[in-house]
Amino acid sequence: MKIDLPIDLPDEFLALALELADTARPIAMRYFTEGVSSTQKSDNSPVTVADQEIEMIFRNMISDRFPEHGILGEEYGSFNLDAKYIWVLDPIDGTHCFTAGFPLFGALIALLEDGKPVLGIIDAPAMGKQWIGIRGQPSTLNGEPIKTRDSTNLDQSWITASSPFMFEEGPERESYNRLQHSSSQRPVFSGGCIAYGLLASGRMDIVVEADLGVYDFMAVVPVIEGAGGLMTDWHGEALTLQSEGQVLAAGNQALHSQALGKLRG
Repeated sequence: MKIDLPIDLPDEFLALALELADTARPIAMRYFTEGVSSTQKSDNSPVTVADQEIEMIFRNMISDRFPEHGILGEEYGSFNLDAKYIWVLDPIDGTHCFTAGFPLFGALIALLEDGKPVLGIIDAPAMGKQWIGIRGQPSTLNGEPIKTRDSTNLDQSWITASSPFMFEEGPERESYNRLQHSSSQRPVFSGGCIAYGLLASGRMDIVVEADLGVYDFMAVVPVIEGAGGLMTDWHGEALTLQSEGQVLAAGNQALHSQALGKLRG
């Protein structure tokens, strides 16, 4: 998919990110169409041969083009995390949906500069959608600029999470329940990375999640921010490689502040 955008980072970085997405798309769709089973990793998360094949290709392409860059991927760990530029990769976000035949999955490709996400791609091949976020530029969906909703009414907000079971019993689940019950709208689940794209596109209002790896959220930060939204951890702090996996994204600062207040009690 060719995207022509003014960018605030070297052209060759965006070119590689788009090439990664283009390379992953037919591989993911082949496995998705044919059907593929998953196995459980040591952390009880699922993995398929598609995840592994795509990430290995990603890592080889990055190392060939920019051997001095760092890489952090879901399947094969980290390399050179002291580098100025680090690629954070999730070859198939939404593996449960992928293996079950639901089209709610995508490749997440992020580039960090000095630890901050400056480029993010959500590529959802089964839906024919690609969201791109670039530092200092409007986010796009299939090349067209997008914007979050300007609603600041928490009690009418559409709130989503990948699963209600991702919140640990106790204070974390209580925090989530406070936020969920603050809206009269019925919560939506199972969106995965697609939910963040929908928020950036003005369809959802709040995404709240927990128990994530950094590869689950780094790519979506520039997409949310470039569409006018805000994404932090549950303490309102910027997301980093050291973040613990509790994230909150909202369409604007006012709505984010209200949601954060509910989470913090």
